[in-house]
Amino acid sequence: MGIVVQKYGGSSLADADAIKRVARRIVETKKEGHDVVVAVSAMGDTTDELLELAADVSPLPPARELDVLQSAGERISMALVAMAISDLGFTARSFTGSQAGVITDAQHGKAKIIDVTPGRVVQAIGEGHIVIVAGFQGVSQDTKEITTLGRGGSDTTAVALAAALDAEVCEIYTDVDGVFTADPRIVPSARKLDAVTYEEMLELAACGAKILHLRCVEYARRYDIPIHVRSSFSHLDGTIVRGSIDDDDHQQQETSMEAAIIAGVAHDRSEAKITVVGVPDKVGEAARIFAALAEAQINLDMIVQNVSAAATNLTDISFTLPRSDGQTAMSALASLQSQVGFDSLLYDDKIGKVSLIGAGMRSHPGVTAKFFSAIAEAGVNIGMISTSEIRISVVVDEVDVDAAVRATHSAFDLDSTEVEAVVYGGTGR
Repeated sequence: MGIVVQKYGGSSLADADAIKRVARRIVETKKEGHDVVVAVSAMGDTTDELLELAADVSPLPPARELDVLQSAGERISMALVAMAISDLGFTARSFTGSQAGVITDAQHGKAKIIDVTPGRVVQAIGEGHIVIVAGFQGVSQDTKEITTLGRGGSDTTAVALAAALDAEVCEIYTDVDGVFTADPRIVPSARKLDAVTYEEMLELAACGAKILHLRCVEYARRYDIPIHVRSSFSHLDGTIVRGSIDDDDHQQQETSMEAAIIAGVAHDRSEAKITVVGVPDKVGEAARIFAALAEAQINLDMIVQNVSAAATNLTDISFTLPRSDGQTAMSALASLQSQVGFDSLLYDDKIGKVSLIGAGMRSHPGVTAKFFSAIAEAGVNIGMISTSEIRISVVVDEVDVDAAVRATHSAFDLDSTEVEAVVYGGTGR
């Protein structure tokens, strides 16, 4: 048998008993004849606690030192898991991201993986050991400094290791039994999906589904690594993420009467909206605005530009962005006001995004109408609209997110007729 890469999130490693349970799960896989490599997150809320401690010590900690601090959480987990495995009669070797050969760029806090050179991992596997790797971290190719990959980085570590080791599968263990048609915390009747394509999972992740990190799915699609999402709290079959909406067999399924039109409903409460009011409708002004945001390293999501008013020749540009980047964006734009000549800036961080995702909507008319009708019947007002080939997203008031999700889920008959979904740990990761 080949190599299996597993990843365990913070809720699966919350305390000593949880770590022992994870160790038994890892050993079971080893006993089945697989070589096992495991990426681990920090225990429970350790990362949040470290960030709070840093804020208490310094209002503006240096990015380098913040990465050194944050990387400690995963190092604690990897050592404890290795100890628990040893008590079960198997040998384990733990490695930091740097020791495992995870090479990144030099961006502290949200580094990108450039390469994985797993020489020490391969050697340890060859010697019969189970390998435990600290997720979320690596080492900069240029500066040789410790870097962290940003939230959800352990997912990306696991998939990158799976690609570098030519693993059979990357198993992501979390606190729910797979990928559901909606967040079970909001929709207890959400139905577990047996399989989703990379594209559908990318849209779900980008639109707020916390089950997998966006960069992890992008990496898996690029290297064609199957992801098996499972719960570390049960032995139920999970969800397989693999394949493309452009595969021949998937296109044939789209046109069949029994094909699932919608994969799920996702929501995101982590965004804010900025409106640049009274932008002169001239060539190049929008480019200057978005260039300033790009220079500030801010990723944008939805963008809407109004039709220019005939009397004033002015227009408004609205866009959404991570709420954590809101003040940085406002400062970057304020410095442009005298150059561009816009009237004012409006900031709203009391919004939420609700998205409908499914490859089947490409070949089934009426999906958009049903989506908007369901939201309207729930008494929810839509502020912005954005679409892709397999996604429709709307911005609504933050307080209306739950109602919009439930109404949409019911309108598309996504409710399960079986038992309610179980959230074992409470965090969704």
